[in-house]
Amino acid sequence: MINPLEEMNMISKITKLTAAAAFGLASVFSAANAAEAPKGGTVAAVENTKGPIKIAFLSFQNNPFWTPVTEGAKAANEYLKGFNATVDFVDLGNELSAEAVVAGIEGALAKQYNGIVVVPIFDGTARIINEATEAGVPVFNIVAEGAAPSERLAFIGQDATSAGEQIGKFIQEKMNGKGKLGVITGYFGATQHTQRMNGAVDYLKANAPDIQIVGPFENKDKAEEAYSLVQDMMTSNPDLSMVYVTAGGPFGAAKAVKDLGLTGKVGVVGFDHTPDNMQYLKTGEMVGLLDQAPYQQALDASVMLYNYLVAGIEPPAKVIPVVGNLLTPADAK
Repeated sequence: MINPLEEMNMISKITKLTAAAAFGLASVFSAANAAEAPKGGTVAAVENTKGPIKIAFLSFQNNPFWTPVTEGAKAANEYLKGFNATVDFVDLGNELSAEAVVAGIEGALAKQYNGIVVVPIFDGTARIINEATEAGVPVFNIVAEGAAPSERLAFIGQDATSAGEQIGKFIQEKMNGKGKLGVITGYFGATQHTQRMNGAVDYLKANAPDIQIVGPFENKDKAEEAYSLVQDMMTSNPDLSMVYVTAGGPFGAAKAVKDLGLTGKVGVVGFDHTPDNMQYLKTGEMVGLLDQAPYQQALDASVMLYNYLVAGIEPPAKVIPVVGNLLTPADAK
């Protein structure tokens, strides 16, 4: 016969074992049904208990760099459809300007979007970002933002000055610390473009004073303008050794090098592993290309913003750095 104390101990053990088994099954079930991060992204969506969510994705379309940004936004929309959320891509046009960004955000606010992903690029955009935030519409900046601080939720992108310095070190090595370097920037008023330019130029002035800077010149992110600028530079400086393009359209500079018969004599260094750029990296006109993962930036920012809207989950940091991968012709073969 079991005494009452032993019976109570047995019941307690059985209860604990049953609870542990139930917890284990629940954990397995939960893990099996947890959302996975979308392909090409690193952030998984959480459950939506808030109802329909609308995110406006504001970006430009003036050169091939923006193609993976657009594709990242579209991938975010496809992924988040399963969570009762939409990501609407809004084309800000071909001309990059603070005015275009401001008008885009104003339009998104008028259409009552819950959140905004944007490429602000210029100074002069902080005010409207702050207004959106104060109105309860969080803003997630990607790729590049102005120097003036804002109340944006977070920024994901490359540290432009560090990226420029990385390019500067590469240029110093390729030019053996001497010769003429042509510099083409996208927009003189774009903070990211200026930081990329100064990051390289300041490094070279301090560490390779025998490298002479020709320029800088502005191509407004256009390949055809970069093409003309390289032709003009070569006319004035036939001993030019290399060209650094800080933003859009470096393949235009590479095409000019090829058409002038200077492949192997003059090299172009720039940003982004787009098909147009990679084509000239393979044939040797481009000698260095630094990436900034635009597809992942667009996708991850959209999902992080969604998670904040539905669950209040803050991004892991206010500034989320993206480390670029510098490719040479040897990597492209």
